[in-house]
Amino acid sequence: NRLGGNLLVSGAFGLFRRSHLLEIGGYTVGHVVEDLDIVVRLHRHLRERGIDYEVPFIPDPVAWTEVPSDLRTLGRQRDRWHRGLAQTMFTHRRLLFNPRFGVVGMLMYPFFLFGELLAPVVELLGIVFTGLALFLGAIDIQFALLFLLVAMVYQMMLSVWAVILDEVTFKTYPSSRDVAVMLLCALVEPFGYRQLTVIWRLRGFFRALRGHSHWGEMQRRGFESAEEDSARFWYPSLRRSFSPRTRQKSSRVAGSCIGKAI
Repeated sequence: NRLGGNLLVSGAFGLFRRSHLLEIGGYTVGHVVEDLDIVVRLHRHLRERGIDYEVPFIPDPVAWTEVPSDLRTLGRQRDRWHRGLAQTMFTHRRLLFNPRFGVVGMLMYPFFLFGELLAPVVELLGIVFTGLALFLGAIDIQFALLFLLVAMVYQMMLSVWAVILDEVTFKTYPSSRDVAVMLLCALVEPFGYRQLTVIWRLRGFFRALRGHSHWGEMQRRGFESAEEDSARFWYPSLRRSFSPRTRQKSSRVAGSCIGKAI
């Protein structure tokens, strides 16, 4: 918010000025990550016309969203997100290191390009060249293992800190057991799940190069079925959160916070 370079407003809960949306023609038909696309287009449109504006992130509103309930659907979602990122970066490549667009062109666009879009490619090349170097004896095995350990611990600490910060700031999780489960997930995430996300993002990257623009089939099961299959086991205290009364309360809180933001 301080930099004024937010490029993404969650598609589940975004509020935009109607006049600006009409000026850019609304959502882009055929784009697979419409929330990222529309924010980048708004940045570009408003900066090109010298209009003073802001795109703030407000953490208070609450919106229930349905997450993928199986690995296949999760993989399709991550694939689509990366294809949409590639589509957005290519469409608005004029922003790259363009001082006319301020922090958006000089900082945020390069971060999303090099730090997000190309990240799985860099990670793949790193694995390939490290394996090749180890095979050829070009690097010390002890040093390589130590470096890997430091990188994995650093990744774990970032995830753990994010969970703790979220809990201390917003009291997100209903019980201490839920916090413990999230912390456990943060510790095991580098072993398997991390590699899966890299594979899914690489698939999306190369499909984007081939021009794939389909949405992909997303399995929708609804809150109740998802609760019975997963939340009841992992987050038993969340069963209260899915009650109609709690959902209604969450909607009221979200509405009041959005009203204050306006």
